Amino acid sequence: MLAIEKENPSLKGVLPTNYARESLDKTRLGELIDLIGTIGLGDKESRAKDILGRVYEYFLGQFAAAEGKKGGQFYTARCVVKLLVEMIEPYRGRVFDPCCGSGGMFVQSEKFVEAHDGRRSDLSIFGQESNQTTWRLCKMNLAIRGVEANIAWNSEGSFQNDAHKDLKADFILANPPFNDSDWGGERLREDARWKYGAPPAGNANFAWVQHFIHHLAPNGIAGFVLANGSMSSNQSGEGEIRKGLIEADLVDCMIALPGQLFYTTPIPVCLWFLTRTKNNGKLHDRRRQTLFIDARKMGKLVDRIHRDLTDEEISRIARAYHAWRGEKDAGQYEDVPGFCKSTTTDEIAAHGYILTPGRYVGAEELEEEDEPFEDRIARLSRTLREQFHESETLARTITRNLTRLGYGD
Repeated sequence: MLAIEKENPSLKGVLPTNYARESLDKTRLGELIDLIGTIGLGDKESRAKDILGRVYEYFLGQFAAAEGKKGGQFYTARCVVKLLVEMIEPYRGRVFDPCCGSGGMFVQSEKFVEAHDGRRSDLSIFGQESNQTTWRLCKMNLAIRGVEANIAWNSEGSFQNDAHKDLKADFILANPPFNDSDWGGERLREDARWKYGAPPAGNANFAWVQHFIHHLAPNGIAGFVLANGSMSSNQSGEGEIRKGLIEADLVDCMIALPGQLFYTTPIPVCLWFLTRTKNNGKLHDRRRQTLFIDARKMGKLVDRIHRDLTDEEISRIARAYHAWRGEKDAGQYEDVPGFCKSTTTDEIAAHGYILTPGRYVGAEELEEEDEPFEDRIARLSRTLREQFHESETLARTITRNLTRLGYGD
């Protein structure tokens, strides 16, 4: 570990150096070193980095699952990160996450660039984290993949001690703490970042939103996770802040996600996408319009309590957004009842500036039956009679068994 830190100054003081302590099982440690030795770091370097990175990501996920609610401090579900990255497409420029956890947003951004034959050197990465242990996880996560980044740590956090005060980012990706009540808002009532209204001291949701906007470059785009309450809450001035964001034409897209995607909470959450450039030379001028996507019915269970979005679902959502934006080769956009709807600011105002996609996308169209009505009724009648027969047979069997046990009439 000391040798690695010596060769990589950015990791100085980051790596654990307590593997020689007496209480550690030397046999287990030896087995672990032997196991890592089989990865083959010397033959195909890029492949080895990817394997180590995937191993690291796997253990972060397992650790987050074991930690439960605390796991959300450092880990965001991979499918959510991938969806955010596919939506905002960070090809080149400055990527920023002011609550970066273990760095999953940055890792996925680098993967996106590589998958689209870009150059990783075209991205400049900036982050901040207030938990020192999590900051170390992030530094190691990026180092394993050879990703250079400016990741700051201080115990005060991004609100009280912004480590990148002058940064204007082209891409902002974040999963801030949900409904954080302990963010020190009472000490920041007159802060210059609150352009659309002072956020309530008891909930940091709209403090994070305005912090992102404060750091957004003129042509930048921000994509981030928030609790569902942010789309409709009118408490403590949050409704007025949301109205200000909508009327300023910053809200580009809203996505409602299914529940059970996170280790921290089983409740569904939403994704916000903000930008100042809705026309930006694209095929469509989307000024004073917002795209709503309802993905609550998507995802598949990967275990009893956790759900993942599939790659096909992520692709479908991202394609709809890019088509709506009028981006080259994205296809023609169309509203799909129950899935997506392009909505004007006036329509949103008529709904009291509520941003819940379900209000706008409508109901899903049911497929028409190809089977003639008479044939369908005959088929259903046969099925019903068969089920009645099975029910009677089961009732006789149960009665007979109860009689044998002495419980019959």
